[in-house]
Amino acid sequence: MPRADAKPEDVADLLGGALFLALFKWFKESGPVYLLPTGPLSSFLVISDPAAAKHVLRGYPAYSKGLVREVAEFLFGSGFAIAEGDLWKGRRRAVVPALHRAYLTTMVGRVFAPCTRRLEGKLAAAAASGAALDVEACFSQLTLDIIGLSVFNYDYDALTRASPVIQAVYTALKETEQRATDLLPLWRLPAPLPALLSPRQRKAQAAVAVIRQTTEELIAQCRALVEAEGEAIAAGDEEYVNEADPSVLRFLLASRVEVTPAQLRDDLLSMLVAGHETTASVLTWTLKLLVDSPAALAAATAEADAVLGGLAPGAAPSLAQTQALGYCMRCINESMRLYPHPPVLIRRAGQADTLPGGYAVPAGQDIIISVYNIHRSPAVWERPDDFWPERFPLDQPIPNETTSDYAYIPFSGGARKCVGDQFALLEAVTALGLLLRRFHFTLVPGQDIGLTTGATIHTLNGLYMTVQERHAAAAAAGAR
Repeated sequence: MPRADAKPEDVADLLGGALFLALFKWFKESGPVYLLPTGPLSSFLVISDPAAAKHVLRGYPAYSKGLVREVAEFLFGSGFAIAEGDLWKGRRRAVVPALHRAYLTTMVGRVFAPCTRRLEGKLAAAAASGAALDVEACFSQLTLDIIGLSVFNYDYDALTRASPVIQAVYTALKETEQRATDLLPLWRLPAPLPALLSPRQRKAQAAVAVIRQTTEELIAQCRALVEAEGEAIAAGDEEYVNEADPSVLRFLLASRVEVTPAQLRDDLLSMLVAGHETTASVLTWTLKLLVDSPAALAAATAEADAVLGGLAPGAAPSLAQTQALGYCMRCINESMRLYPHPPVLIRRAGQADTLPGGYAVPAGQDIIISVYNIHRSPAVWERPDDFWPERFPLDQPIPNETTSDYAYIPFSGGARKCVGDQFALLEAVTALGLLLRRFHFTLVPGQDIGLTTGATIHTLNGLYMTVQERHAAAAAAGAR
């Protein structure tokens, strides 16, 4: 088994929040499967090979969440995102029907488009003033508004007023990543010692308190409404949508599935945190890549004009129209190849095993599947570092782990694949199409964007752009 040659400066990068970049460096030096020692008795087996990744991801429950559950339990509790065994099976069966096709269709018109229209208003004001905007912050605000309405039927209105939830989510996710690589894991000490000994732990606890309080308040409000109405979903009707409140929370409460208040909170908190953070990152990097690629930007903009050009002011596109944004979707797919969210997946071997290629895996071994490495591997992809949406032809299915044989796994794969993949893709393509139809974006020159992670890949210092109304820009160009 090759071993990573981890130098002190590499470890500093790892602990500083650029884990996926350090893993990529060692991948180029050590190959697609290598051992990363992290202490006298601890190590990670790092996988950057599609066949080995497929073996592990499809091997659940022999390969469990393991360390992920340990480092994220302070945030997600027993939520389905990190639950194991029978608890996970039961909660997944309860949650997945809430994300059915009728629900997604409703979300386009009721949530995705209206929230994007709010962002259009913010961008239009910036266009009028000439001020630069941090589009990463804008997308984080947009997706919090979307996930609030979609999951809780609650309007955070994050685009127009500061929300403590955004920073709390980032702080909590950053803590989960840091816990996975802590050389001195104070968080493993019994309470209240971690908070007494570490300012970082106090900050993390405060962040979780903000998220949980918000979630519990929203659940209580909705529960009171559902109980007052005496509402119930017809047995076996997985296409149920409440027209007044189509949220996931309303669906789960109305289904009358027996669940404790804490379990319901943890399940919904999983959706709030994961659904907000990931799509914001997808939109951030997709726009950055498009602005850096004039030909791709022109093609995506032309498609948005052709498909959405006939929309009345303020109108929402139909599901069919958003699905017709095929090239915009391929731009999103390619963005998630280059900047996957999350860039790594962590599992633990429950028993001794052998990976494809003959690599022995001892029982109890912690494993990092580097999605970032697989997605940028020259052994897997042609022009791996280029933004090239055309690598995913429009006459072929949208890429996923099955169509690519696990060379493309932005939503993971196997039994523990992300349950919100279709929600996220539809949300992202709706927002991207509407924004490209109306605005022209220009990157502010000379800024130090940088990379860091907090479960997803963030910029280090924001992503600043100036914005122009496209039709106004075209008229001005014609006048000249």
